[in-house]
Amino acid sequence: MTETTTTPQIGTLDRAGLRRVLATLCLTEITSWGILYYAFPVLSVAISRESGWSASVIVAAFSISQLVAALVGIPVGRILDAGGPRTVMTAGSVLAVPSLLLVAWAPTLPWFYAGWVLAGAAMGAVLYPPAFAALTRWYGSDHVKALMILTLAAGLASTVFAPLTAALVDRYDWRATYLVLAVILAAVTIPGHYVGLRGHWPDPPQHPGQQATDHRDASRSRAFAALVIALALAAFAAFAGVFNLVPLLIEQGFSPGLAALTLGLGGAGQVLGRIGYLPLSARTGPLGRTVGIIAATAATTALLGVADTVVALIGVAIGAGLVRGVFTLVQATAITDRWGATHYGRLNGLMSAPIVIVMALAPWAGTALSTWTGSYTRAYLVLGAIALAGAGFAAASLPRRTTEPTP
Repeated sequence: MTETTTTPQIGTLDRAGLRRVLATLCLTEITSWGILYYAFPVLSVAISRESGWSASVIVAAFSISQLVAALVGIPVGRILDAGGPRTVMTAGSVLAVPSLLLVAWAPTLPWFYAGWVLAGAAMGAVLYPPAFAALTRWYGSDHVKALMILTLAAGLASTVFAPLTAALVDRYDWRATYLVLAVILAAVTIPGHYVGLRGHWPDPPQHPGQQATDHRDASRSRAFAALVIALALAAFAAFAGVFNLVPLLIEQGFSPGLAALTLGLGGAGQVLGRIGYLPLSARTGPLGRTVGIIAATAATTALLGVADTVVALIGVAIGAGLVRGVFTLVQATAITDRWGATHYGRLNGLMSAPIVIVMALAPWAGTALSTWTGSYTRAYLVLGAIALAGAGFAAASLPRRTTEPTP
């Protein structure tokens, strides 16, 4: 693979500063994902039971927050390119606190929805896309390793906050639980982003052999459209698959406990996938890597619909998790691999918006697909076909003026 070097920039963070930024983002991403995202599925049953609002209405509020996050990510990307992550991520953390307070104190359903709209705006400023942009610019040619470490750490968000949220709601009600979580979020992420992300925002690193591209030309190119469609189709199949895995396994004769354990083993597979991304990136180019991982998403998704023994289903579920882990980093590096880091925040925001939207719709769509096809087994075969179509689009996702690096 063609090696890249980073031209030193005056005022760029030293090694200690880079370690501080990475440690800060690891901590704040665990906290932000854990409280803003993973606490909700733990609390949704209690919210419905105690408020009297139906489960579907509650989940719709959360889905709307994901749509808002996708739209907010586009202007956030422009701000990041111009001035760095400190201001926008600190502002996002500040906004997240009153949004959770509004959710917790909501006397009626419209107020509950308003709280999640604000939470969605906050998520667009504090979750993966801005963190990826920060590490991509600050770390330059070493950004892949930094992104791998960040995603490994953030993968612990559900491990830390799902049990904590469950313990809080067992002792208090869901409203008090969100109040406690809001305090934790404020204490960790506001000072974390404000203090930990200080430092000079360097000029974009220059990659030898990679032509500078205007962001308008890049975003209007066929390669960019193909990349967005490919990643969106793969994300749809992967997330519809993971959110409907337990019902699929129960349909196949698993006990609820074994189905839940299998889902957890898939999460462990994601960690292995992220660890393996560095050697994979050293041996493959961006086009082959993208096509291969999306094709693997198609294969593992379809195999979940075909496998009919406990051992096979567990093995495929772990493999699917491994592929999802790699897919996260393929998505995080897709822009830099093709168009460099100059307009990473802006282009990544444009790319991420439709992906976040389909991820928000995927759980519901997967369930609807099982109803339409008559079983979860058939639904997973359809999802595999959708991901395979994504691999086809991925084959056209390399800009014409960029040649595939030789591994």
